[in-house]
Amino acid sequence: MNKLQAMEVFVQVVDAGGFTRAAENMKLPKATVSTLIQSLETSLAVKLLHRTTRHVSVTADGAAYYERCLRILSDVREAEESLSRTRLSPSGRLRVDAPTGLASEIIVPALPRFFELYPDIQLELGCSDRPVDLVEEGVDCAIRGGALGDSSLIARRVGILHFVTGAAPAYLARYGRPSHPNELLKHRCVNYFSSRTGKIFDWDFTRDGERVQVVLPGHIALNDSNAYLQAGVAGLGIVQVVNFMMEPMIADGLFESILDDWTSDPLPVHVVYPQNRHLSAKVRVFVEWVAELFSNHPGMRLPKAAPRAPSLRLPYDRSTPHRFP
Repeated sequence: MNKLQAMEVFVQVVDAGGFTRAAENMKLPKATVSTLIQSLETSLAVKLLHRTTRHVSVTADGAAYYERCLRILSDVREAEESLSRTRLSPSGRLRVDAPTGLASEIIVPALPRFFELYPDIQLELGCSDRPVDLVEEGVDCAIRGGALGDSSLIARRVGILHFVTGAAPAYLARYGRPSHPNELLKHRCVNYFSSRTGKIFDWDFTRDGERVQVVLPGHIALNDSNAYLQAGVAGLGIVQVVNFMMEPMIADGLFESILDDWTSDPLPVHVVYPQNRHLSAKVRVFVEWVAELFSNHPGMRLPKAAPRAPSLRLPYDRSTPHRFP
């Protein structure tokens, strides 16, 4: 038995909460995972896991061994990286999750440069406005917008999002142009709902100390940023979209901005990763690359004194992190 491999498998089983998910994350047969755990328990002469047909949980001895395995595996990786070219040329599979709009409009177009710098990394980029469970789904790091609700994650703030309110010219020609947020109550608006809870999010506007926060009427609600944007283009109603997605479409005549003298709460953007995971070289370089990418983007650049994350409105999933129109 390869003891280090068995330790890695054990940590994965604990993190994932089961043999099947751990096997999928490590791309190993489930039988191999089960055999390695059994061999590890035999060599240690101790039971590490409680198993039932539906659930796997850690024993008291297993919990203590898990913490030691984390430290040992971290030390081994650091030793390997310090003696190899990994620091200069990270390699291996890297699983990242990012909101759909941010991925399609900013991250993916910049990836050719990333692969020029790090040709040995195999990137798996999940694009979804659904907040994923990093540990359960085997994701190395995720980019999230909005207030962070999971205190078990380490977060680095890398950018900020600003929103523009607008509608298709055909919609405005038919229904008119509102001059105050309260007038939106008489309009059709395209709403966004949480993938996690199904909640439809409020809209907010601020001008010269006046603040308006309302639930707006709408005959359609979506939970994907690209679909949300296209609903606006189709003239289904007024939308509120991040500036880097809306502004090019305004320039192309597909949208007209409205309520320009009002602002909506900006959203912070973070890169997050599990706190009990060793920050490998490939994760480290990706985080640094994303931070630099966003810092060079005029629509996402952090101000010198970054404002606190707003708590009143979370246009992604504003209870956890996610709405991304």
